[in-house]
Amino acid sequence: MRLANVSITSLAYELPPRRVSSAELEERLAPLYQRLKLPAGRLELMSGIRERRFWEPGTRPSQGAARAGAQAIAQAGLAPSEIDCLINGSVCRDMIEPATASFVHRELGLRENCLLFDLSNACLGFLDAMLVMASMIELGQARHGLIVAGETAEDLVESTLNHLLADPGLTRQGIKPSFASLTIGSGAVAMVMSRAGEGGHRLRGGAWGAGTGHNHLCQGDGGGNGITMRTDSEELLRRGVETAAAVWPGFLAEVGWRPGEIGCYCCHQVGSAHARLLMETLGLDPGKNFETLAELGNVGSVSAPLTLAKAAEAGRITPGDRVALLGIGSGINCLMLGIDW
Repeated sequence: MRLANVSITSLAYELPPRRVSSAELEERLAPLYQRLKLPAGRLELMSGIRERRFWEPGTRPSQGAARAGAQAIAQAGLAPSEIDCLINGSVCRDMIEPATASFVHRELGLRENCLLFDLSNACLGFLDAMLVMASMIELGQARHGLIVAGETAEDLVESTLNHLLADPGLTRQGIKPSFASLTIGSGAVAMVMSRAGEGGHRLRGGAWGAGTGHNHLCQGDGGGNGITMRTDSEELLRRGVETAAAVWPGFLAEVGWRPGEIGCYCCHQVGSAHARLLMETLGLDPGKNFETLAELGNVGSVSAPLTLAKAAEAGRITPGDRVALLGIGSGINCLMLGIDW
């Protein structure tokens, strides 16, 4: 997709108040670690995640999303009544029905004829929502659109801890499919996109690809024992980067860039090994890769846009820079977007 008339006019985020370190999670797992003779510090060493954020108990995905959304609307200098479309792109939902977007819509006081819906695609939901919103703006169906996502990791992490502690037959090999679940964090992000000429940063376009033959490598579900997720982290890493390598040439052609012209990469934050392999495989400068992994963990669909917001906040992106949003999600799906900052 190549775009000519779409800008990002604001980007805001909301971080949960509770900081939970990897060391704290390992303290909960002390009986398992002792039985399997696992060394303390394993979780941070293997993932690169020092801590993650958790909401206060009972916080729903829509609540964090609405807080970030209110900030984004205010930063864009708009009134809620000027939002033509609202898309919620989070993995987590308040409930199966109605759409989580409906709760955000009510909380923000958006007008009755504002189109709203949820869009789900694992950790790529927010970036996919950017594509859908950009298409609507390009076609003249909307002037201003709001994208939100709120992720709540608490139930998944708690269910994983309980599962690991309750199974006396677990082996070192047997705990591996649950390891990725302990890297998840919570957070919320929101973006206002507008027709070009309204200010902001121009969205140039993007490219995508899929490797759905590997959709068994990361699967999550809810059941009687709470939310669970099983991940073959090592194979998912290899296959995800393989898919990204196939998408990368098409992305560069679509946005008309050379790799050396890109000033900053903002990737979906999965793990330190993932970042290293992605940079190495695509031949990218690791110094241009802005990371939030160590302090926020993997925040699902929130990760890539939140990392973009933090990079701008830290001064790592300045006017005139070319920025690449690189997303890889379970499925396997890959989506890359280019922004003229």
